[in-house]
Amino acid sequence: MKETAYFISDAHLGIQLKGCEEREKHLISFLQEIRSSASHLFIVGDLFDFWIEYKHAIRPVYFSVLHELKQLIDNGVTVYYLAGNHDFALGPFLKQTIGLNIFLSHLDITVQGKNIHLCHGDGMLKSDRWYRFWRSVLRNPVNQMVYKWLHPNIGVPFASLFSGSSRYFRFNRYTKEKRMAYLKTAVSYLDKGADIIIMGHTHYPEIFDIGGKTYCNVGEWMRQYTYARLKKGRLSLLRYLPSQSPVEIEPLTVK
Repeated sequence: MKETAYFISDAHLGIQLKGCEEREKHLISFLQEIRSSASHLFIVGDLFDFWIEYKHAIRPVYFSVLHELKQLIDNGVTVYYLAGNHDFALGPFLKQTIGLNIFLSHLDITVQGKNIHLCHGDGMLKSDRWYRFWRSVLRNPVNQMVYKWLHPNIGVPFASLFSGSSRYFRFNRYTKEKRMAYLKTAVSYLDKGADIIIMGHTHYPEIFDIGGKTYCNVGEWMRQYTYARLKKGRLSLLRYLPSQSPVEIEPLTVK
């Protein structure tokens, strides 16, 4: 019986990054390996470095991973996709053709008897005021429609440049103080009734035991290839090693 849920985030596929050349190959291997055991797969944002869905055009560079996601779904795996700050313009292709369950913000769900709250994590800190304004502009449906008037040969390279620049400037911005701010935010959701909160965005994998409840940031699938696994009600954070057994990252304890 398929009874394991998996969580991944922040692969930023579709843009060339030094030191990250193997991430798509390893992601495809990972998706193939979990096909026989997974009941659920949760993509917690930024699988793609950007996503633009034209009515009659999808970027060919995404086809291999989209094919593997379709294979998972065809084999009975329920796949959820939460929008991140790079791949928020999710359209009907992913839902209608691939079969993904799309959520543009937060998701509350019960799996294996655990109440789980999921979100990408962007815009959650008090210091993110300017970003929240900019996000509202980018996510505006009218603005997205106008942008799609650009021919894909223009719109895709321009978006790639903008998205890559955004990623570059944010790459090392998540200090220990900011990660602790995310932890504080996570605790507030746990206080509201969640047993587990799972986020991405910071690219920093960590898991905390908070009075018997759990906060986990799944990290990134760019260099470290980290992911979370829920099995028999226990959440663990792991590092994927090709052709080897995964390595578990030990949880920290918060009283």
